[in-house]
Amino acid sequence: MKGFDEVSDNQGAEATVSNPVIPGFHPDPSVCRVGEDYYAVCSSFEYFPGIPVFHSRDLVHWTQIGNALDRPNQLRLPPDAPSSGGIYAPTLRHHDGRFWLIVTNVSSDGNMLFTATDPAGPWSDPVRLPGVPGIDPDLSWDEDGTAWCTVAGVSQVRLDPSTGRTLGEPHKVWSGAPDAMAPEAPHLYRIGAYWYLLIASGGTERGHAVSIARGPSPSGPFEPCPHNPVLTHRGTNRPVQNTGHADLVQAPDGSWWMMLLAVRPGGGTPGWHVLGRETFLVPVEWVDDWPVVGEVPLELPTPSWPLVPGPAEPARDDFDLGELRPQWISPRDRSPEHCTTKERSGWLTLRARGGSLDAPDVVFVGRRQQHLACEARTRIDAVQGRGGLAVRLDEEHHYEIEVFEGEVRVHARVGPLRTVLASRPVPAGPVVLGVRVSPTPPQGPRTGPDTLTFGIEEPDGTFAELGSLDGRYLSTEVAGGFTGRVIGMYASAGTVHFDWYDYTPLRP
Repeated sequence: MKGFDEVSDNQGAEATVSNPVIPGFHPDPSVCRVGEDYYAVCSSFEYFPGIPVFHSRDLVHWTQIGNALDRPNQLRLPPDAPSSGGIYAPTLRHHDGRFWLIVTNVSSDGNMLFTATDPAGPWSDPVRLPGVPGIDPDLSWDEDGTAWCTVAGVSQVRLDPSTGRTLGEPHKVWSGAPDAMAPEAPHLYRIGAYWYLLIASGGTERGHAVSIARGPSPSGPFEPCPHNPVLTHRGTNRPVQNTGHADLVQAPDGSWWMMLLAVRPGGGTPGWHVLGRETFLVPVEWVDDWPVVGEVPLELPTPSWPLVPGPAEPARDDFDLGELRPQWISPRDRSPEHCTTKERSGWLTLRARGGSLDAPDVVFVGRRQQHLACEARTRIDAVQGRGGLAVRLDEEHHYEIEVFEGEVRVHARVGPLRTVLASRPVPAGPVVLGVRVSPTPPQGPRTGPDTLTFGIEEPDGTFAELGSLDGRYLSTEVAGGFTGRVIGMYASAGTVHFDWYDYTPLRP
């Protein structure tokens, strides 16, 4: 694959640090600080395991340490759960020596609460919250230990978090400007002399925004900030868009920062974002007891506190561990019967269930695409079945390169249409499949954001391209929904083995 260089993880001290701080499909961030450590969680929608958990010492470098919902009894996603259903908007807090995680499963169990002493897990079985309505639940404690749950809408109810029992009826609180679209993502804080209610509104698309109000108690009455929204990129041509769904946190030096979701659209008009909504960081100043937030940039000035990079993520997974690493996710479930690293040593074995990536129960194991330019490869043995390497957005929007009966084919599914783009014979035995994602040079308003090129590796190590596809059709602007691209391996018939998988960020 020519024309690209691998991105080095060791580039020395820089005057800036990259934003987003958690790239790729990691929306709806919630963050909490415990001493010198920071922890963050994000929405996971229809994927299992659910709710990735991250750790940082500097707010800039984040390492995934697990998934909060990694057992079927914690995360029930029925076979008919739609894409972009499932897990919405968790809130992570630390109180009384424990971590508390409150979240909505829109596809089965509604609002639930989980606890842990170690955020890497294990997390408890769910505490059901039948008296908590809506989505996007937040959890906060006042000075006398009363827990308050605030949800999108915006409404609020007192809660016994140990039992899930609500105390009284939910009541409406401040929900932003009159007639504001989709008041959601509430977070309640005690900062200084005031209680602050932070919300998002405007929808999670180009009109997304963050607003805030303050009051004397957790239930208000709330006075809106005279400068609302305190953050929005709507109506601008900035490279970062859809800014919203924020959470506040203090940095090691005592300064305040905001973690939020946003997107990086590419191409022409209307602009297509393909990685999903990502987690960004932006500094906050306090003026007259109101937060002042500037533009969300792609590069942040290097913070004044020491940076503490986490362990480097290996480019290749050889599947030599007893369990899959926490970055691997699957639609709706992942049973050992259909996915295991124990059958063939050093290989991932997938046994087909659904007949193709069009099926909700397809056996697929993937990792989020986290870079605008990247390359993914895998070595596959499909002698006993049919399978390959895919880039998935949902059941109706995916591209894949597949091996079956001595032939490799490139497929594209876009809405109701499915086509075979290219094919060629391959010898029996394992073969290396690859996909390269490269930004497309601007060529007018109808230019897509990137190009996906699929091919196989020849015996001499060169890459033989079989076909290229416009990336706009694997974007939220085309497919709808709330997720981003996931690149991974699948089986659509029989049993398929994968020797390794590697993912490499590239620089044009």
